Amino acid sequence: MMDSRVLVALLLVSSFLCSSAKAERSGTVLFIDGQGHKYLRSPSTNGGVQSQSMLIPEVADAVSVLLGFAPSATLSAAGSSKLNGVLEPNPFDRPRAVFMLEVTGIKDLPQASISSIEKYSHALQRNTVLGSEKAKIELPGGEVSVVHLDDGLEDFTEKEITDLASFLGGSYVTDASKTMNGDIMGITLASGTMNVHLSKEADRKYVGMLLALMRNSKRARLMHEDLSQGTRRPAELTIGCFDGIKALREQYGTESIVQQGEELLLSVLSIVLDSLQAAYKGQLVAVVSFKPESQTKLDVVLTDWPSARMLVESNVSPVLNATILEVALVRTTLAWLTGIILLVSTLIGVCMLFNMPLTKDTLLYSNVKLD
Repeated sequence: MMDSRVLVALLLVSSFLCSSAKAERSGTVLFIDGQGHKYLRSPSTNGGVQSQSMLIPEVADAVSVLLGFAPSATLSAAGSSKLNGVLEPNPFDRPRAVFMLEVTGIKDLPQASISSIEKYSHALQRNTVLGSEKAKIELPGGEVSVVHLDDGLEDFTEKEITDLASFLGGSYVTDASKTMNGDIMGITLASGTMNVHLSKEADRKYVGMLLALMRNSKRARLMHEDLSQGTRRPAELTIGCFDGIKALREQYGTESIVQQGEELLLSVLSIVLDSLQAAYKGQLVAVVSFKPESQTKLDVVLTDWPSARMLVESNVSPVLNATILEVALVRTTLAWLTGIILLVSTLIGVCMLFNMPLTKDTLLYSNVKLD
């Protein structure tokens, strides 16, 4: 009979292995190059790097480099090699504009997306290892403009739903008993016809996220037009998370509507990227991450970078600072004393000059020539 301590040890080991397997769940990330510009390496030049998986912090560092900033100080040599296999080595030619979207509820890149990205110049696909912690994209707040794609998820009207249904090739049937509770019917896809029922929470969340994606991408285009008119153009990051697929999967399981939701999302994403590439004139790189987890793994942290003068002053020791103050005080005192002495001497000389007797010598001294 197995000893109880051995049984407990085996249970602990198995639970540890299970937790480790869960902690290293994988996903897929897609780098899409700009139209007419080459910021990413060609797949044929990557060699063995193409098959390497990227960690989420390495994806965050790739976004920082594309925006024109340095990667994090914690980037390892192996991570640098992976970034070198994705990005072009020219540090003076960066797009300084990135579209970053995290799609949850999808582990692998959907087959339907292959046809959606064929029209682009080229795209790089990488597997990602999802850890247990979020990765941070640290950017200087004064040098970057950030637009969030998932702002205003619940803030939409029936008119926007009607416009969305018409844009997608369907129609919106309203519910007379309750507002924004109707159905979007007849969306034609390659896999069939898709119907969305807003009375269901998952469908409503999915539609809300589609509307937020399209609305905020338009806001990013308008902001880019305003920023391009300025003398100094900041870097531009458009980032967000799409949880609509995960909501459909939790509601319907493996039914066909989930696959149709993926297909529709990729179709809308293709339209959004087309409009952004046209607005940015190809100077934009898209990073789309597919993963099974619902929690976002990328956080944008805007930091205030102090000037070099402030850095120098903050690093001065108290003793040295006191010495500098003493020297400044002595110099200021000497300057004031010298000025006072010169002023008094000038006044005395003027008074003596005016009170001199008018003799031949005094007139000669004052540069007055007598006939």
